[in-house]
Amino acid sequence: MIAPNTPSAATLAPGEFRELMAGFPTGVSVVTAFDAARRPWGMTCSSLSSVTLRPPTLLICLRNGSPTLGAVLDQDRFSVNLLGEAGRPAAELFASGASDRFDRVKWEDPPGCGGPHLPDVAHAVADCRVVRADSVGDHTVVFGEVERSLTWPAPRPLMYGLRGYAVWPAAS
Repeated sequence: MIAPNTPSAATLAPGEFRELMAGFPTGVSVVTAFDAARRPWGMTCSSLSSVTLRPPTLLICLRNGSPTLGAVLDQDRFSVNLLGEAGRPAAELFASGASDRFDRVKWEDPPGCGGPHLPDVAHAVADCRVVRADSVGDHTVVFGEVERSLTWPAPRPLMYGLRGYAVWPAAS
């Protein structure tokens, strides 16, 4: 039996919280948006969840002060690229903060999109309209109504957990 942490009046330390969440594997996405000058922005995001089917709504959690969050809130639109088995290099690139990340990946700007689509590494894309945003601690929770989704057949999603990447196994 594992003994629980001793409760205290202090908030859980960031390192302890990271350790807790490392044990919760999740899918990996790249959230993208355009700013007012139509420059692309994007960042890796594993803090993503469905919220409701009617209307179809999801949420993403983005770090306060990030240029991607700024573009999302400025334009009230974004795209969520759900990464597939070929997506690890893109996940690492968009987590790095490299200023030339959109020069190093193939991306598309289809009519009506919320942000750049990453067709070579995504197994699905959701184009969203911001319906609500709430600041919580050092992040902002952005709720997006999904206006359009694109999916490709036979996805093998990229996962992240225990501080490493893995690919969902093929269906048997």
